[in-house]
Amino acid sequence: MSLISEFKEFALKGNVIDLAVGVVIGGAFGKLVDGVVNGVINPVVGIVTGKGAASALLDGVWNLGSGVLNFLLLAAVVFFVFVKPMNKLKAMTEKKKEESPPAPPADVVLLTEIRDLLKK
Repeated sequence: MSLISEFKEFALKGNVIDLAVGVVIGGAFGKLVDGVVNGVINPVVGIVTGKGAASALLDGVWNLGSGVLNFLLLAAVVFFVFVKPMNKLKAMTEKKKEESPPAPPADVVLLTEIRDLLKK
């Protein structure tokens, strides 16, 4: 098996693509969680303890909204640029494998020819 075909088989496995997408989405989700903690929870705790202002909470909610939008856009881009084309490529590869049945071995072909000649 050549190096290129081995790499192609490795790269087209679903697990590799899923792992890469998971890392990217996980990083974006981590930023989203940080935005919730820093933008909403910390200002609420500050207001309750008397050390914060309501304007910090409003700013945090605004930043949280932009963080959610950023996360959704990143998820859409990852889906349409990586996941969708890889699924289509995998489906094409599987269809190609199903369409071409394996050729019978040479001895089976020879025996089939002998059988057909004997029938005549």
